[in-house]
Formats: sequence, C-alpha cells, structure tokens
Amino acid sequence: MHLSSVLDSGTPLSPMGIVDCIHPLFTGRITQIKHLVFPRESKLRTAIKCAFSHTTVSSSSAKAHSLEQEVVIALGSNVGDRIQNFNEALRLLKSSGIQITRHGCLYETEPAYVTDQPLFLNSAVRGTTELGPIELLQVLKQIEKQLGRTHGIRYGPRSIDLDILFYGRQKVDSEALTIPHDRLWERPFVLAPLIDLLGTSSTDDDIEAIWHSFSGCSGGLFELWRRFGWEKSIGREGLRRVLPIGDQLWDWSKRTHVMGVLNLTPDSFSDGGKFGDVDSAASRVLQLFSKGADIVDIGAQSTRPFACKLSAEEELQRLIPVLDAVVRIPEVEGKLLSVDTFHARVAAEAVKRGVHIVNDVSGGRLDPDILSVVGELGVPYIIMHMRGDPCTMQSEENLHYVDVCEEVASELCARVREAELSGIPLWRIMIDPGIGFAKKTEQNLEILTGLPFIKKEIAKRSMGASHTPLLVGPSRKRFLGEICGRADATERDPATCAAITAGILGGANIIRVHNVEDNLDAAKICDALLKRRRDCQASR
Repeated sequence: MHLSSVLDSGTPLSPMGIVDCIHPLFTGRITQIKHLVFPRESKLRTAIKCAFSHTTVSSSSAKAHSLEQEVVIALGSNVGDRIQNFNEALRLLKSSGIQITRHGCLYETEPAYVTDQPLFLNSAVRGTTELGPIELLQVLKQIEKQLGRTHGIRYGPRSIDLDILFYGRQKVDSEALTIPHDRLWERPFVLAPLIDLLGTSSTDDDIEAIWHSFSGCSGGLFELWRRFGWEKSIGREGLRRVLPIGDQLWDWSKRTHVMGVLNLTPDSFSDGGKFGDVDSAASRVLQLFSKGADIVDIGAQSTRPFACKLSAEEELQRLIPVLDAVVRIPEVEGKLLSVDTFHARVAAEAVKRGVHIVNDVSGGRLDPDILSVVGELGVPYIIMHMRGDPCTMQSEENLHYVDVCEEVASELCARVREAELSGIPLWRIMIDPGIGFAKKTEQNLEILTGLPFIKKEIAKRSMGASHTPLLVGPSRKRFLGEICGRADATERDPATCAAITAGILGGANIIRVHNVEDNLDAAKICDALLKRRRDCQASR
C-alpha cells in the first residue's frame, strides 16, 4: 500500500499565502509514505491498513484549499495568566476559521530542555479548517504575536505556543513546517493531550488510523504513550492533569472531594423546606464547609421525580438573596460554590455573584442556551445524565435500557461533544452518570458497580472525556430506601456511605452528599484503600 501526495505551492492562496509560496523558504512538499505493513492480529493495525486502502490524496485535491482538513494543534503557556492565554487563543483560532471540535485535558508540566523557567500549561485541540498548511502556520504565528509572544531563547518562556501536530492525512516536510511535529514523539506533555483527542475504537475513525500510522510504531500512538507509562505517568514526572476553578488549578486525583448539598426548595425529597429563609440557608453553607465539604452545591429548583418545573425568574427569586448572603460570610471566602440549575439565565446570575461551578442535571438538554452561556462564563460545567425532565424521567420509555452502563456512557459522550462544540473546553467539564435520574433500583446498582465499564465505554469515543472528573450522587436516594426499608430519606445516611464507597472504589472523584461528616470519613477510608492498592501494585 502506498500514500503519495504532493502539495503544489502554486495553488491559489490568500495574499498572505501567495507571499509564503513565492518565497523559497515556504516551498512545501508532502512526503511519500511507502510500504506500510502491519501484523494482522491487531485491530488498530487492521484499521490503519483499511484507512490507507481508501485514502489517496491526489495533487488536484491537495490544491483545493476549500476542502476542509482535520487538524490537531498543541497549546502551551508559562508566562502571564496561562488560562486566559488559552482562552484568548481558542477565541482567535475560531475567529480565524478553525472550527474546534474536541479539546484535550489540561496538564501542568515541568519545562523541558530549558528547565529554569515557570511551569507550563499544555493541551491540544482537534478541529477543521479550509486553510492550507502554510496558511494555518501563518495564522498561528499571528495569534502568538497578538498574545504577546516575542522572539526569545528556543524552548524558553512564552505567553502562548501553538504547534500543528497533524494536518489531515498529509505529511509536510519543508524548511518552514514539518507535520507531524518533529519532536512530538519524545514529549509526554504533548503526547498526553494528543491521546485525549482520540478514541480507543480506531476502526470508527479513518483519520485516527492515519495519525497512528505516522508514529512509525506498530502499536500506533497508544503504544508510544504506553512507553511513557500510560496513566501511571500522570501525577509524576512533572505531568499532572488539572481543572481550573476560580483562581486555582484543581488536581482531583489526590483524594476524593466532597460536595455538600443545600436545597432551597420547599419540596425536595430529603430536606425540603428546612433552609427556605436566608439566615438558615447561609448557616447551613457554613456548617457544610465546617464539616469538611470542598464544594457546596446550592439548588433552588427541585429535581426530584415528578417535580414541577420553575421558571428562571422563580428560581432566581429563591437563589439570589441566599447567594448574596453567603458570599458575604468571611469564612466562605476562598471556598468553592456550585449552582444546581439547568437555566442559562440562572447560571449567569449565579456566576456573576461568585459561584464557581455550574451543575446541570440535564447536561444542556432543558435549556440549550446554557452551553454557550457557560462557555462564555469560563467556569467548570458538570454534565449529568438524565432522560426527559424531572416530570417525565421515570416514565416507562425513559427507564428502558438494553445495557444501562453502555447507554449512559454513549449519551454522556453525546452531551460532552455538544458542550465542546458550544465552546466549553473539555478541561472545564465534569461528568455524572445521574444515579436516580431516569433509572430504576437495579439500574442504579448497575451504574454504581459498573463505573469502570462506563469509563471504558466513554474512552472508546473520547479518551479525554474518560479522564474528566467523575461525580456520583446517590445520597439518600429512593433506591437506597427500597433496599434498606427506609421510607424516611434522613434515615438513609448509612446506606449512602455504602453506596459512595462502591462509587469511590469504582473510580468516582467527587461525591455529592447531604451528610458531609459521615461520608467524608467513608471517603477517607476509600482513599486509604486505593493508595494501599497502588502502593502494592507499584512494589510488584
């Protein structure tokens, strides 16, 4: 099999592209890829062979810059406000005609080559563009200049660094540009976010099979990443996965984090009506933090089964006075607040008043505007799985699953993809399988015991999405009462501890609970067990 293509530098371009092509420095060529042979037993290798058998880039199609190409661009920054640099880079990429379709996770990394400089943030994005390779290069250089990058020492500090890792099915080799990036294979801080942009089911994506083949490794990019230690390399070797919340970079892998619940509704299934006035609500927030909560999630709309839906205006009438009171409490300063809402307007008002996270039980399905609004707000977004709405989620239709774990994973991935297309980077997304929402008792149990399987199913579609923080919220849910014979929700705390234990041991990073103190103890035991397991595995 052969892939042979030529980039004709005489192709009509924009004025900037014409200048580039006239100058001999920018005369590019697409190198030939010959005699690729892969063992038959590997699905990945078979997928790569199939991709090549259907992939031929002719000289005429190479000339047609109007054809969209799928590209991967790496981002790095270690000068100034690194997150803001990334935000601006994404905005300028989009305004330059690059449609971003996927994001890698965010990594804080130690500098390479020149080590006496600040820590870097690194990620990568996948998207489509009609720009030719040289035009794309020039756009990236212009964005770097706009964001304050100046000529300095090679591998030295920079406000933003943008590199083309892949450009369609093409290899480019010129004095100005090399694709794939020539040092990609030796840089874990580039390879980690690149892996996030892939799925493990490579047969579903021919372009991914091509990119795997570019590695020159029979096992593709995954084999290269395994040589760096795969997931074991995260958290060591100066490479940690982080999520920006407020003014901090949150590493959720160190321990389980606890989200305390505050319901301002009169009809919530557990504590409805207990915290309806401002003073009691503010006191409850303070109590939850004092008991050890890392985050307090405040909701003014009941999402229990068959609850009536409030308008955004009604929700705000309950929420805003409490938020205003809470943020004035000195002890709450520096603590993390979340708003439990599916209304875009409520999310915007809450963030304006100091909330750090938007927790949407519908994952953007009940108010589609919330996705673009959260994207503009620049805050983390929790995507929960639910079918229908609170009034309809327990209907026969919404409770029908053939394989609940596989379908929850698939539907969560669809919501994550929609969020990314709407402008929410993956590095601001958390996921929640929605225990108790459009699920029966048996299905809730399947999810709690099947969290590792759910993550594997997500990884088939998006490795990055499988690495996002995972939240579980079984606290005091009806299925616990059915199993334990506890009709009163407040009597289900021991059962909740057992449920969150299963969740944490299965891979949950955040637990959403009403009783913070007892569940925090359970989380600490789980963390100790997990650490012991890791230590034993490392010593073998």
